[in-house]
Amino acid sequence: MAGTLRTAGISTPSQVTVKALTGLPGVAARRADRLYTAWIGAGHLYSLAELLVPLELPARWASRLVDLLGDNAADRLREDPWRLLGLPDVTVAQADRLAREIEPGVQRDDPRRGRSLVDWTLARFARQGHTVCPLPLLADALRPFGTDAQQAFKDAVDAELVSGVLADGQPAVARRVLADAEEEIAFHIGRLADSAVSLAGERAVKQALKGLDEVQSGAVTLAAAEGVSLLTGGPGTGKSRTVAAIVALCTRVSSSVALAAPTGRAAKRLEELTGHPATTIHRLLGARRPGQDDRGAGSFFEHDEGNPIEADLVVVDEASMLDVELCAALLAALPDRTHLVIVGDPAQLPSIGPGRVLADLIDSGTLPVTELTKLYRQEEGGAIARLATAVRGGELPAVTSPTHEVVVVPCRGSEEAAHRVVQLVTDSIPRVFGASGDQLQVVTPVHKGPAGTQSLNKALKARLNPGNGTVRGFDVGDRVVATANHLDAEPTGFANGEVGTVVATGDNSVRVAFTGGESEISGKSLNDLLHGWAITVHRAQGSEWDAVVAVMPPEAGQMLSRPLVYTALTRARKHLSVAHAAGPALARAVHDIGSQPRRTRLEELLRHDRGATADGSDEDQGGEEES
Repeated sequence: MAGTLRTAGISTPSQVTVKALTGLPGVAARRADRLYTAWIGAGHLYSLAELLVPLELPARWASRLVDLLGDNAADRLREDPWRLLGLPDVTVAQADRLAREIEPGVQRDDPRRGRSLVDWTLARFARQGHTVCPLPLLADALRPFGTDAQQAFKDAVDAELVSGVLADGQPAVARRVLADAEEEIAFHIGRLADSAVSLAGERAVKQALKGLDEVQSGAVTLAAAEGVSLLTGGPGTGKSRTVAAIVALCTRVSSSVALAAPTGRAAKRLEELTGHPATTIHRLLGARRPGQDDRGAGSFFEHDEGNPIEADLVVVDEASMLDVELCAALLAALPDRTHLVIVGDPAQLPSIGPGRVLADLIDSGTLPVTELTKLYRQEEGGAIARLATAVRGGELPAVTSPTHEVVVVPCRGSEEAAHRVVQLVTDSIPRVFGASGDQLQVVTPVHKGPAGTQSLNKALKARLNPGNGTVRGFDVGDRVVATANHLDAEPTGFANGEVGTVVATGDNSVRVAFTGGESEISGKSLNDLLHGWAITVHRAQGSEWDAVVAVMPPEAGQMLSRPLVYTALTRARKHLSVAHAAGPALARAVHDIGSQPRRTRLEELLRHDRGATADGSDEDQGGEEES
């Protein structure tokens, strides 16, 4: 191609013209005009490539840097080369190399370097779920890079990248956005709690309690009376039945209700169980592309303090998935006197994003919490709920399921597990239980290895929807999963973790039917799609399917934990097959390995602002099955 360009007289960027492009073989005037327009539009990417490629840095970073820094990304990198560290897979050595190329005399103690290293370090901790870092830990993390931690911390504070805070009474540091988010959550929780007035009279509340047990009744009463209340419990303990009663009460007294969950599938399930419309949290907030807002650049949501959500009561389900930034945005958009009911299961995996919002709200002791613990046997057997309840308590019992609601398939390694998964998905489960298509899902802890998502999806595609991969490996009929939020996609946006089916292909584009609607996905957005017959447990969180095959391979190793196993098992509604190849490590993980601790400040902020009251908590057992 380079030789062809030189033949047409194009060897430098300045020589790219419409006239020169028409000299290329097969390029007519109209096509040359389109090529030239595209070239001009990609000029900022070329400027970035000029910086990256000579240093053997990946050219694909150019588009990611534009997303991070804007169309003038090249100029911003020349001003501060360490902005490169804003990309999560960049190393400090690579950023230093770019800095020396741009400014040959630059020193290691440059304040731009120090402040970026602080932010980069905190970003790494944030990807592990932490929102705050003690200063001694920051100093230890910076030591290998020859940086004066105290000066770097000061430079980062001056640049408003981070905030100095107190955590457990000790000096600490937090990324500015995360510090602000936790402080906003604590403030808005207090605001909603203090401004609340009862939604219904005693008579209306009593009517809404028919068919509920004492503990569930208490949760409904709290939802009507308290500005913020929490409802927790495992599967089969009646959370959905209780939420349905809260919705029915609001309908009876003409109070408006908004129901939301982190994922489209969870929202759909909530809608089915309550008979009331539900949506994702992002759609409830009116998510939009950053900067595409006539009310100010950088605003990400249509609804905020200046344009609040109009609802008397808001229910947020699957709250274990809430990270601090999304929670802060939601709370800010709720006006005074709005009642908020937060529903979730703290035994599940914590949010992918930083924070432990649900756990911190519960552990603070400042809000009324109702925990449903009584397990009701489902008509079809209840083996899934019984197994999940045991795992939640740290035990992995032998499975007794005469109806085969739960089937454990012992495997002698990953290869056999993969073979059995394909057999279960393509034959046994559809034939015996009638579940297939989008009602049957494989979940596994890992991407790599014979029983990871990559190999399993390749094997499942070959059996379920063979094809050459018309567009970037995808064919019509392929099951896909989103790996990033694209809430501005047309006509319907989609969120990270949503599973859908390719219904059409076009010119470097696919149309995918997700639970919330169809989305047109093209260009670089296609990089955020993977085949989705098998997905990770983390991506499955917040969704349920009629039948689930949970794979427990030896490759999972140290990843196995009680929350991960519990989350995997509780994705199934009617049938669960466990391809068990992890040996004794599975039982050890369930018994010994709880949640990985996260350093956060929210619990402390709530205690400071509200004081620990533990008011409204109820330890009695009770509840109905989730219908």
